[in-house]
Amino acid sequence: MKNLIKISLIITALLFINFISFSQATRTWVSGVGDDANPCSRTAPCKTFAGAISKTAAFGEINVLDPGGFGAVTITKSITISSEGFEAGVLVSGTNGIIINTTNATDQVVLRGLDFEGVGTGLSGVHILNAESVIIENCTINGFGTAGINVVPNANPVKVIVKNTRISNCTTAVNVSPTGAIVADVNLIGILIGMNTAGINSTGTGATVRLSNSSITNNTTGITSSTGKVFSFGNNIIAGNISTNAILVQSQQ
Repeated sequence: MKNLIKISLIITALLFINFISFSQATRTWVSGVGDDANPCSRTAPCKTFAGAISKTAAFGEINVLDPGGFGAVTITKSITISSEGFEAGVLVSGTNGIIINTTNATDQVVLRGLDFEGVGTGLSGVHILNAESVIIENCTINGFGTAGINVVPNANPVKVIVKNTRISNCTTAVNVSPTGAIVADVNLIGILIGMNTAGINSTGTGATVRLSNSSITNNTTGITSSTGKVFSFGNNIIAGNISTNAILVQSQQ
């Protein structure tokens, strides 16, 4: 009898695990009038990114149905969060907006069309600890006390692409400070960095930042590169900053 009970419990647990696995969708939805108790489907969307992420399968995508504030979230798997044509706000105070700390070094994360607001007390808009690659595009990031984008991998190398994004009123707009010799390779394409205490900080032997088609203007310090590297491809505007460290200028390939 005891053995039958044990077998029954094991079968129930396996069925529950399978139910959880199959209940995750490859595409989910959030809405300003949604509810996290919903399945996050197109017709029954969730309210927050945190509510949707547990119902979204790895390599899946969370889409925004209409304007709203969707809150902070920690990403631990390959996923895309995308807002096309709607304001998708991530407003925080005293915390990070989105933390990327995936469980696998091969995970890939995409953030598209998001509006990060730290109201002067938020820590970092996007805080990157672990992933193979992160793409941030068509975003605005404002008012964070640590950094707009904080790239601080402590275990595995990471590649970051930031494209068509504006970062303002942050202590540091883009901070690239990997631990030790860990590699952090960051490409900034078509970004606007202005009105920050520091524009770009590249610190550590494994830190490399590449700039193209970007504007670094009207910051207290434009660029600092203590032991890190910052490359400009000659098609950037770096002006109006009170001070800027020397950068390495390369011709475009």
